[in-house]
Amino acid sequence: MNKQDNKKIQDLQFLEQNLQHLFLQKQAFQLELNETTAALKELKGSGNEVFKLIGQIMIKTDKENIQINLQDKEKMLELRIKSIEEQENSLFEKVSNLREELIENNSKK
Repeated sequence: MNKQDNKKIQDLQFLEQNLQHLFLQKQAFQLELNETTAALKELKGSGNEVFKLIGQIMIKTDKENIQINLQDKEKMLELRIKSIEEQENSLFEKVSNLREELIENNSKK
């Protein structure tokens, strides 16, 4: 294997690590999004008296404000997930191209 192939292998490993990192980030955001969506659903079915957990205390708060905050959080999480998916697609394409190059180079030898 020549130096150029070794460099490509290192690049490939780096890109694969980045893909794994993005996957873990996306998973965490999806979990948070699921929790936020569930909280919004629960909020819709609740009465007018709602509480917000801050640290170890529950504080009575305005239902409308909580709903607005949760909806904003939901939108932000959806945007983050979309952005990560775009990064994943771009990296996956680079990984695929690099793998093809390596396979092609090795089959010529």
